[in-house]
Amino acid sequence: MWWTYALLSALFAALTAVFAKIGIEHVNTNLATAIRTAVILVIAWGIVFARSEQRGLATLSRHNLFFLVISGIATGLSWIFYFKAMQLGKVSQVAPVDKLSVALTIILSVVFLKEVLTLKIIAGALLIIAGTIVLIL
Repeated sequence: MWWTYALLSALFAALTAVFAKIGIEHVNTNLATAIRTAVILVIAWGIVFARSEQRGLATLSRHNLFFLVISGIATGLSWIFYFKAMQLGKVSQVAPVDKLSVALTIILSVVFLKEVLTLKIIAGALLIIAGTIVLIL
């Protein structure tokens, strides 16, 4: 079932790239990021309250909060740079470079999370990197 959500994530990420490129024309990218973030904030909290999941706030540890906050900072910085790159470049070039995050995530998961690096994972990461290079050249 996880792959269904992953495919939906990929679909909406692709739509995000196309819609963002159209939406940021002649717009300050920081303003565009703030608008996008506000929409996401409303949707995310709407889902939490609609499902009565706000009760989980009381169970969060300082450890949870710390890493969720720094993850949010990383997400915000990613979006700021992504929108600026989208405004300056072509979607067909920016999006693949952005997806290098997959290969970087694999490396970081091995270093920080001690995940096992298999030959299949290495091959996949190298193919992602190679594909990105082909698309940007």
